Amino acid sequence: MIRKIIEINKEKCNGCGLCAAACHEGAIGMVNGKAKLLRDDYCDGLGDCLPACPTGAITFIEREALAYDEQAVLENKRKKEESIKEVLPCGCPGTQAKEIHRGCNLEEQDTSPKEVITSKLRQWPVQIKLVPTKAPYFEHANLLVAADCTAYAYGNFHNEFIRNKITVIGCPKLDDVDYTEKLTEIIRNNEIKSVTVVRMEVPCCGGIENAVKNALQASGKFIPWQVVTISTDGRILES
Repeated sequence: MIRKIIEINKEKCNGCGLCAAACHEGAIGMVNGKAKLLRDDYCDGLGDCLPACPTGAITFIEREALAYDEQAVLENKRKKEESIKEVLPCGCPGTQAKEIHRGCNLEEQDTSPKEVITSKLRQWPVQIKLVPTKAPYFEHANLLVAADCTAYAYGNFHNEFIRNKITVIGCPKLDDVDYTEKLTEIIRNNEIKSVTVVRMEVPCCGGIENAVKNALQASGKFIPWQVVTISTDGRILES
């Protein structure tokens, strides 16, 4: 049937993922760092995704397409909810719950003067999906690519890692996207001096390390880089 449906311009898409988040039907997904219409019959043609796109990459067209299938959309949502319930408790070692004891009485109230810690962040945004691939702050920068849990696990993260670096963060497990293409463009389009990867010890965090490694190779540039691994109880394991 001929009906109104969205079309995504790959050239304009910056890979931010906002349209995929805005699509309640699950019709849009991120593939190789770009938004893609996954199934015609998941698109209801109402366009909730259009205002979410910051680059105007999404438009309406009329073409031959499968009719919107509400039952298929509901079934897909149900399957996703079930998969989350099944996977999170035991699927990944990183989701295993544990209590961390710091050797102090948590019920004691600290009445001592509070130290003011100044943020060392030098740019915004910081999410890999949202940062541009070329910006003045990337020029001659020491780039920090961090798994987003690291700043919570390691207490002195700003002073030891963010200081004097341009910071981008992400979670390869929850974002469900390969950062390689976006990071390749950032490295290729700017004069990056060095790259530091900070990841957690959990296996799924290896995705961010592999993305940086692949991006450096794909960029064709020789840039010094290092990987620092943080334990779930906040220690540096290797660097």
